[in-house]
Amino acid sequence: MSDYYDAFEMSPVPVPGPDAVAPEPFRGIYGMPAFATIPTGDLAASVDFWTRGLGFFELFSVPGSVVHLRRWAFQDVLLVPSADVPAQAPAMSISFACVLSQIDPLVEACRALDPDCVDGPRDMPWNTRDIEVVTPEKARIVFTAAKPFDPASQEARNLEAMGITPPAAVRGDNAEHA
Repeated sequence: MSDYYDAFEMSPVPVPGPDAVAPEPFRGIYGMPAFATIPTGDLAASVDFWTRGLGFFELFSVPGSVVHLRRWAFQDVLLVPSADVPAQAPAMSISFACVLSQIDPLVEACRALDPDCVDGPRDMPWNTRDIEVVTPEKARIVFTAAKPFDPASQEARNLEAMGITPPAAVRGDNAEHA
C-alpha cells in the first residue's frame, strides 16, 4: 500500500494533457504556504523582467521596500531591494508549474529580454518539460510543465519505480486520506 493519493483538487495546476489550460492569474489574498524572497539591485528592472518575461503580475508593492509578484495561486515571489546581489546564479533553484503551451512563449519572452538567460526546454525523466531561466538578480527559476501521461512510456516506469501510480491504476477513492 502507498501513502500517496490523488489530491489534485487542492492545486491550481490543471490535469496534464495536450489541451491543458493554465489557470487565470490569482489576485486573491491568502496566507501564503510558501514564497520566494529575491534580493535585487534594481527593483524596477527586476519587476519588468518578471512581469514581461516570466508572466508574473504585481499584486502589490511598498515603494522602496518590496514588490509582491504572483502568477497562479501559491506562486508568490517577493522582490526586495539589496546591495548584496550574487554575481552568478547559485546551484539552488525554485520551480513554478506551467502548462505545455506556456513553455515556448516563456522562452521567447525571456530571450527577447536577455538572449542568454534560458536553458532548455528539456524533457525530464519524471514526465515534465522544463526550462531554466536565470533572472537579472541571478535567481535560477525553473518552469515545469507536466506532459500527457503515457502508461507505456519510460517516464511511467520511472514514476512507478518511485511508488507513484496513475490515478486510474489506484483502487479505491482515497477517502481515508481526506
